[in-house]
Amino acid sequence: MKPFKLIARLLALACTIGLLSAPAVAQNKKVTIAQAFQSMLYLPLYVGINNGYFTQQGLDVTKETAGAPSNALAAVISGSAQFSLHGPEWPAIAASKGAPVQIVANCVNGAAVWIATTPDFKFSSIKDLKGETIVTGQMPTTSTSLLIKLLKENGLDPEKDVKLLQVPLGTEIGAFTAGQGKVAVMYEPGLDQAVAKGMKVVLGFPKLYGPYAFSAITTRTDADPVTVQKFVNGMELALRSIRNDPAGAIIIAKKEFPTLDPVVVENAVKRMIEDKVYPSSVEITAPALKVAMDTQIALGNLAAQPVYEKFIVPTYIKSALTVK
Repeated sequence: MKPFKLIARLLALACTIGLLSAPAVAQNKKVTIAQAFQSMLYLPLYVGINNGYFTQQGLDVTKETAGAPSNALAAVISGSAQFSLHGPEWPAIAASKGAPVQIVANCVNGAAVWIATTPDFKFSSIKDLKGETIVTGQMPTTSTSLLIKLLKENGLDPEKDVKLLQVPLGTEIGAFTAGQGKVAVMYEPGLDQAVAKGMKVVLGFPKLYGPYAFSAITTRTDADPVTVQKFVNGMELALRSIRNDPAGAIIIAKKEFPTLDPVVVENAVKRMIEDKVYPSSVEITAPALKVAMDTQIALGNLAAQPVYEKFIVPTYIKSALTVK
């Protein structure tokens, strides 16, 4: 055999042995999160995915849209998803019935609902809504739940003193701008779509209630703790990013909602940042959980407050607050 052929074979063999003996490159663990909807409220999740914060923690996160909170939670309970994102009332109700679920991180910490009216509507208090048709989302949904609670707190009967025109979620703006009601209860980005058409915002539930556990990350109680911690760390980094780089968060929001007017997206994100809808960290305080659950108790959806220490897992949160 010619020398150069022998050398070539030896080199090839050496490379093969080197590859076989080299430690395997660790691959990121694949996990799935089931979100109730594709929602601007869930921007922290999208920032975490787009900015690679979950990847930095060693996770390959796939986002799936379940179409409803109950479907998203069911995916976690069945094991087809490791995490879900929706209102904390869903796992609270499920846990009260024995489901092995827990909340591990905050995502939305303000009652992200606003009341808008036509430009000519005179609004000074909730009592001004008496006799009006109010466009709102079909129950069960937090926007309508909060409205009903607010009406009752102000001495108005939701069934007698107003007419609730309940429409499918996301279609409130159509009925509102078509003149089917002078008042609407809305989420973003529908709210700023209405504002762009000349409607005005008269009341914001975020400022009315303050810290309010509105949407959170749920997982099973028997979930792998290492994986959960990595996910919570990624959410913490994403929330910090929104706080420190709001312009970057707006860019990601425009990417996630390409069919919306970019101006509407920007205004919606700015409003939610200003109204502190996005939390400063993954922490969920006991008062924030209580005010959210009080709404569900008042509506008869939940019998009693969940025990905070058994429902919210502080160890993941405390560890995430120190992540770099």
